[in-house]
Amino acid sequence: MARRSGGGRPMSRPAPRRPAPPPAKVAPAPAPATTSSGGGMLSGIGSTIAQGLAFGTGSAVAHRAVDSVMGPRTVQYEAAPSEAASTPSSSMNGAASSCNIHSKAFEDCLNNYGSEISKCQFYLDMLTECRKNSTMSV
Repeated sequence: MARRSGGGRPMSRPAPRRPAPPPAKVAPAPAPATTSSGGGMLSGIGSTIAQGLAFGTGSAVAHRAVDSVMGPRTVQYEAAPSEAASTPSSSMNGAASSCNIHSKAFEDCLNNYGSEISKCQFYLDMLTECRKNSTMSV
């Protein structure tokens, strides 16, 4: 008996190839977001103002709500006289009194010359110099 070259197996035929599926349709890329500069500089300022108004209104409403629950806010000021606060004022009074002569001379000049203020420039310069020197010595 003659042998077949298949080694006792029946000769198999290659399976018929199926056609490749068509390529999947790719969705088009989304359009790039348009960044519009809008109305220029005023559009940014307008939105900032609107945001500020909204914040201020919300804050006022919140304050009213808290005041309705907690009661109205009261502020009391207590002034305690201190020794340090009275010391500079006494030295300033001395400095101011030393410039009173120049101040009086300037006022007299203004009263005498009225609208011709340029004639009183000397007295104004003296008063300014006196005040500058008195503040530097304090």
